Amino acid sequence: MENFTPVSASVGGALIGLSAVILMLTNGRIAGISGVFSGAVFAEPGDKAWRALFVLGLIAAPLVYLAVTGTRPDFQLSAGWPLIIAGGLLVGFGTRLGSGCTSGHGVCGLSRLSPRSMVSVALFMGAGMATVALLKPLVGG
Repeated sequence: MENFTPVSASVGGALIGLSAVILMLTNGRIAGISGVFSGAVFAEPGDKAWRALFVLGLIAAPLVYLAVTGTRPDFQLSAGWPLIIAGGLLVGFGTRLGSGCTSGHGVCGLSRLSPRSMVSVALFMGAGMATVALLKPLVGG
């Protein structure tokens, strides 16, 4: 493993877990990104404000990081835009099909011992690994 960073990964994971707990305790809502985003666009007007702020926080976080550190995280994509867009559309379709996204099922669902989330996480992790194993030789990398 070339880029194994256990400290930053542990801190990041702890912050994600803490934010999910805070949202559940203060708002009674699950921090599944697809549901939060969908609700920011399609929910009733009284339920849109916190969702919009949540999404804004996701967008603002890297900008805050840049402002504080003066550097951008090293992030490189080896795939072209058509493949990235196709992947995003497939993820969106899978999110709707699976009644939730990786953050909802993986972070929040597993922590609540949800059987549906356990099955979902096993399926999307397995499908992701199989997809990479099959497509990486075709796409390159």
